[in-house]
Amino acid sequence: MKELLCAVGPRLSRIVAGAWRWKLESNALEQLVHASLEAGISSFDHADIYGDYTNEERFGAILRGKTSLRDSLQLITKCGIRLVNPSQPDNRVKHYDTSRKHILFSVENSLRRLATDRLDVLLLHRPDPLMDPEEVADTFLLLKEQGKVLYFGVSNFTPAQIELLQKFVPVPLVTNQIEISMFRPQPLFDGTLDSLMKLRIAPMAWSPLGGGKYFTVSGQAEGTELHLKEMAAKYSCTISQILLAWLLRHPCRIFPVLGTTNPDRLKEGAGALAIELERQDWFTLLKLARGSDVP
Repeated sequence: MKELLCAVGPRLSRIVAGAWRWKLESNALEQLVHASLEAGISSFDHADIYGDYTNEERFGAILRGKTSLRDSLQLITKCGIRLVNPSQPDNRVKHYDTSRKHILFSVENSLRRLATDRLDVLLLHRPDPLMDPEEVADTFLLLKEQGKVLYFGVSNFTPAQIELLQKFVPVPLVTNQIEISMFRPQPLFDGTLDSLMKLRIAPMAWSPLGGGKYFTVSGQAEGTELHLKEMAAKYSCTISQILLAWLLRHPCRIFPVLGTTNPDRLKEGAGALAIELERQDWFTLLKLARGSDVP
């Protein structure tokens, strides 16, 4: 079941499949895509740079083989980071580029690589210190008028940076993709989620499972894992599902992006949608993350 990311759209699956690590052979990738769809995960998060600039092309090969599949899924991609890479001879240093020329260039490449005529959502991947908001606004408007991009958003932006860009962009920004998990709860307290709720737009969460961070310090990890196992047992689910349920419980309506290459883990992630944590259990997990009670 799809949900609105913002009041004006689009509708995405509440769990999103992230293509960051999807540098897979064609058969394995196709299996992963179909497993996602079978689990009700119809939204796929890409970026031009993923897989050393190859993952979009790999995904697009599946759509070229079965064009009817395109209408069953939603494509999100990001642009604005330029990496030093053999395939990008003009890039002498890693940098950000939100110029009109680069955004248009990136969109055309993503459309070609993904074998599609439109992107459901285009995100600016990182804040660019040289970003000209008026130039970005004009570029977004052109792409929307051409039907090449349906909706626009940002990634890793601060509330002030979103406010600045939205002042110039004539269409609503529909999301901010941020790093948030039980092990990086700062957006709960630094105004990030508050500002998004004020704008009535939902965030997407990258690294929603914390990248296994709770296993990095032996003593702390043992205690954390024990508490998570106890909570998972209470809800008859897995630890990963508890971590996702913790995010899904927030009224900001977070859309977690799962970066796994394991079809079973995607199905497991979708199962978290059926779990609603009790309020005190949510705060118990927050205490575990913070190392202390709330003030």
